[in-house]
Amino acid sequence: MSTVFDPLRLWTVSADVLAVDRGDAEGVVQRQRARLALLLEAVLRGSRLYRALWPASVRPDTPLCQLPVVTRAQLMERFDDWVTDPCLELDALRAFTADPARLAEPWMGRYMVWESSGTSGHPGIFVQDAQAMAVYDALEALRRSPSQPLARWLDPLGLAERTAFVGALGGHFASHVSLLRMAALNPWLGTRLRSFSIQAPLAELVAELNDFAPTVLATYPTAAALLADEAARGSLRIAPREVWTGGETLGAAVRTHIEKSLGSAVRNSYGTSEFLAMGWECAHGGMHLNADWHVLEPVDEHHRPVPAGQPSCSVLLTNLANAVQPLVRYDLGDRVTLQAGPCACGSPLPVFTVQGRQDDPLRMAGRGGRCVTLLPLALSTVLEEEAGVFDFHLRQLDRHMLELHLPLEGETGRAAAARCSAALKAFAGAQGVVQVQVRVRLGQSVPRGRSGKACRIVACSR
Repeated sequence: MSTVFDPLRLWTVSADVLAVDRGDAEGVVQRQRARLALLLEAVLRGSRLYRALWPASVRPDTPLCQLPVVTRAQLMERFDDWVTDPCLELDALRAFTADPARLAEPWMGRYMVWESSGTSGHPGIFVQDAQAMAVYDALEALRRSPSQPLARWLDPLGLAERTAFVGALGGHFASHVSLLRMAALNPWLGTRLRSFSIQAPLAELVAELNDFAPTVLATYPTAAALLADEAARGSLRIAPREVWTGGETLGAAVRTHIEKSLGSAVRNSYGTSEFLAMGWECAHGGMHLNADWHVLEPVDEHHRPVPAGQPSCSVLLTNLANAVQPLVRYDLGDRVTLQAGPCACGSPLPVFTVQGRQDDPLRMAGRGGRCVTLLPLALSTVLEEEAGVFDFHLRQLDRHMLELHLPLEGETGRAAAARCSAALKAFAGAQGVVQVQVRVRLGQSVPRGRSGKACRIVACSR
């Protein structure tokens, strides 16, 4: 299968990434400015939506702060006017992402396509050209700090690694699509890269991981913590050198539990469907922004700048790598805190902390009195992919009962309630939950934080 890959672009971007790492903070700022000017020029030339939203006076050197904020719902509503390539049409892309047989297949031979979850109530579709993929590839390869630098030096391509990704596999999600693309680019790695479904029954997942024996485990913090529980009990018998986490907030206690139970170094990262490689964790534990390829503006609830050291209400993303589906001052919804001053590691890139998803694992009653943990990202995937519902609030009432709130009403709401109830019961039963009950309440507003993102899954102990 052909895939989106340009070795010359990758070489050029990689050389620049290495130059930035040896430079200073002013070099990062200069690159931001130059790339922003190129992006704004491309947007003014090719995006009907932005031309309609922006004042007529906007030029490539216009400061970002003078441009309006945009949201996912706003952009997706006018997708065909948003993108700068008229061959990209939303209806065709939705049909494409609805077909699981086309996972990681390049769209029109030149775009990687993935879909996002509906954390904000509005699922998205994102396309990446060869330039954007070269940027993501270079940032992932060159800025992920290895726990054993000598091993990475002896094996720079990771040919000796066995990498297991445990995540959502049912849709065209960025992490899974990227792994399949990597396997297509490097056929000799086909047997050393494997994806495992987060929706699989825990005993089945543990057995498959024991059989594969990964040296690198990539997953979400809640899934890593659950697997660490299994390792502590002796059922999971793997010894990964590293555990890569992302997609959720990683707390200090969870990190310690994973490291102790799996005997592995934990390397956390920050990425989104909108920009795959937003930030990386250095050996000193600092999370660094890849600020040479994006602009991240911490803002308050009125989209005013927030100073370093103060938590933001949300954050505005400008992606400097993708001019085909441009994101300029895009309200991402995450809460971040920029650190004043440089990191002890010497990197010129800014340091920050991020508060992303904080949905709860649900601990339910299993057979024989044992506890069964239902992971939040698995539950979200079940509701989104199997029931077709993206705006919801799921609350655990006790060890057997779940209550689902949907804003839908009428016949549409009743049909959605039936799909959701059946999907949740089937998933919970497959995981070993006994006597699970699902109560659905229609016409209920979904509680959201100040950023607009919902806390969608809440345990009864919260």
